[in-house]
Amino acid sequence: MANLPFDDRDGSIWLDGRMVPWRDAQIHVLTHGLHYGSCVFEGERVYNGQVFKLTEHSERLVYSARVLGFDLPITAAEIDEATRQVIAANNIVDGYVRPVAWRGSEMMGVSAQHNTIRMAIATWEWPSYFDPAARMKGIKLQTSQWARPSPATAPVHAKAAGLYMICTMSKHAAEGAGFHDALMYDYRGRIAESTGANIFFVIDGEIHTPEPDCFLDGITRRTVIGLAREAGMTVIERPMWPDDLEKATEVFITGTAAEVTPVGLIDSRTYTPGKITETLIDAYTRAVNAPSATASATSAAE
Repeated sequence: MANLPFDDRDGSIWLDGRMVPWRDAQIHVLTHGLHYGSCVFEGERVYNGQVFKLTEHSERLVYSARVLGFDLPITAAEIDEATRQVIAANNIVDGYVRPVAWRGSEMMGVSAQHNTIRMAIATWEWPSYFDPAARMKGIKLQTSQWARPSPATAPVHAKAAGLYMICTMSKHAAEGAGFHDALMYDYRGRIAESTGANIFFVIDGEIHTPEPDCFLDGITRRTVIGLAREAGMTVIERPMWPDDLEKATEVFITGTAAEVTPVGLIDSRTYTPGKITETLIDAYTRAVNAPSATASATSAAE
């Protein structure tokens, strides 16, 4: 399944309120979301047939759309239910979910007040984001030439498609140089995140992570912070600078796809995944597989 192109698969996709055959879920080439980036989305993981933090993801999709100036045609609760229907229709036990919403094709130009808001939800089987063997050794990150933008220049707290253009460029450059992913700084030169995940550093036995003032405060990020504090660990959210890379002994990233993934190399700096990282990998694995642990992690993170 993993090697099949995404436009040519069996199954069903929820599109504009109804389930349609996978190959029939099409849009026009003059769709505004394609040309002008008026598109928002989510990435969600299915564990044992259930989406982890489903409502938080649905609510963030609604929020992201409003930041871009449009309202979704259904509520967060209705998105939750549609997501469950898609998972059941495709018999997904462990997989990935992609809800996406965009402006349609009635108007073509920067202005698009009268465009229909389109929405789709797809799901498919998806194993660990990074190769398991590489994951336990620690993945390799290369510093990107691209920086996360200022909140004055982009809707940085929305999960908007256009914000990921520099992520794709950064990840392609990193992979071309033999790395797994890229580390991105922000417009001030502070450490920000990787291309699709938040980043954490263990310094003097404490966990430090950049404050998310110009990038997403990830749902997995908040969950892991809650799990760490439940375990008695100190978590410090603060501005982080390049010289912090020299102080860290462990580094890991967190995200819906990446889960908790150790980092073994940033450019030429090496790190060894240690007890704090291992403890949080185990804690997160328990959280996503246990409803009671999930509820506890949610309350602790928020």
